[in-house]
Amino acid sequence: MKNKKKVLVIGATGFLGFHFAKFCLKNDISVISLSRKKPRKIRKLQKIRYVFADITKRKQLYLKLEKLKKIDYVINFGGEVNHKKINETFSSHYRGVINLCNFFIKKDIKNFIQIGSSLEYGAKVSPHKETDALQPRSNYSKAKSLSSRYLINLFRKKNFPISIIRPYQIYGPYQDQNRFLPIIINSCLKNKNFDCSDGKQYRDFLYVEDFVKLVFKIMKSKNCKGEIFNAGFGKPMKIRNIIKKIMLKTKRGYPIFGKIPLRKDENIITYPNISKSFKFLKWKPRINFNQGLNKTINFYKNN
Repeated sequence: MKNKKKVLVIGATGFLGFHFAKFCLKNDISVISLSRKKPRKIRKLQKIRYVFADITKRKQLYLKLEKLKKIDYVINFGGEVNHKKINETFSSHYRGVINLCNFFIKKDIKNFIQIGSSLEYGAKVSPHKETDALQPRSNYSKAKSLSSRYLINLFRKKNFPISIIRPYQIYGPYQDQNRFLPIIINSCLKNKNFDCSDGKQYRDFLYVEDFVKLVFKIMKSKNCKGEIFNAGFGKPMKIRNIIKKIMLKTKRGYPIFGKIPLRKDENIITYPNISKSFKFLKWKPRINFNQGLNKTINFYKNN
């Protein structure tokens, strides 16, 4: 019997990593999760091995990684999620990447996938293309963009098999409740007054199932080495209209528009060009926002 391929998912205890690990299991790939903390009960998966280490602490990390048997793929969803922790954010999203690469460059892996960020484009006018010059403005996006440059150089100089994915607004069941859509959905379900911006921004939303299928395709492809891919729907929507749509679907909620000011560095319109993913992989989103929103609202109704 042929041995299963094995993927190491950095951050499989988080929203994106959880969904990707779950998808890999369904596709007969063994999964090892590496994270700092244990998974919340609702996001704990059976049949995967949980390993705990901090990717910024090289010695601790390498001790844990050396104990693992042959790894075929590494997917890095890891990094500090509280971006107010300036040092921890920069260290985990940049130095943590260097630590992982320095270890796996000596191993025979098929692909190292870095989950970057749409914020790497910064002030660049949308639609963003993967060839656009980066203009990061926040501590977090600067760390992500430095990681992108480091990985591309590693591919060019040492042929290390990397791919970079820049997600936009990924949403769906099991997302942390401090994110935009869960906040609005739960506030409406509880029929609460809630503060929000004036809602004039336009943002791009991709359902998590479509996202993990893209990551999986890139992971398995032999033609994506050294490439960067945007991960989004490609059609921005007005935030105010999204809030009103959720109110209509739940028949509840009282938004206080304009209560939260826009950040000075916030783009009014942000969305990607996703033609490269179709060109390389024949991938395009299958779940429209209305379908994905219904699935997401039903999840929070029952959880």
